[in-house]
Amino acid sequence: MSGLAELLLVLVVLANFVVLGTARLSTCVRSVAMQGILLGLAPVLLFPGWSAHRMVLAAGTIVIKGLIVPRFLLWAIREASVRREVEPRLGYGASLVVGTIALALAFALAERWPLPVEGGGLLVAVAVTTLVHGLFVLTARRKAIMQVVGYIMMENGIYLIGLTQAERVPFLVELGVLLDVFVGIFIMGIVVFHINREFDSIDASRLTELAE
Repeated sequence: MSGLAELLLVLVVLANFVVLGTARLSTCVRSVAMQGILLGLAPVLLFPGWSAHRMVLAAGTIVIKGLIVPRFLLWAIREASVRREVEPRLGYGASLVVGTIALALAFALAERWPLPVEGGGLLVAVAVTTLVHGLFVLTARRKAIMQVVGYIMMENGIYLIGLTQAERVPFLVELGVLLDVFVGIFIMGIVVFHINREFDSIDASRLTELAE
């Protein structure tokens, strides 16, 4: 694995920790946007040689994960007129501690995971870390938009795991996954907008209340 590929994976993890440690919704969305662009570059940097398959996958990932979905989420934030996650279920300091523990456990797991690609241990560690961090954000944050961000992070982790089998997975399957993600986030954004309109809030914990 090249030095650039290792740097890319380190930046993916740093984007995770930015989401875990900040209350600003727009910062979290921009972090997953950067992560989406990095994931788009991953197939090119992780595997030597030129492949039309990888180039199209890279371009599709950058456009959907790095540009379209983040822009849609930033629009949802503006429409909801909410800027910060004020009362998370678990504080930001504690979230960073949990994130660090998850990172350590992911590296321990990766050492026991046999892979056909060179340097695959680091790739798996970052993938599992991103998946777990996304699940944590999904459950530890109250705002619906942050829960969407957590879902995106989880999918990013799954995407990285899929890269370990990049040469074996059919292109149409990968393209279908990207399309599913785009459609899923689009629907979530619409739901967030309607939640805010009906409840005057995007706090997911208030969904048990009935609007009069």
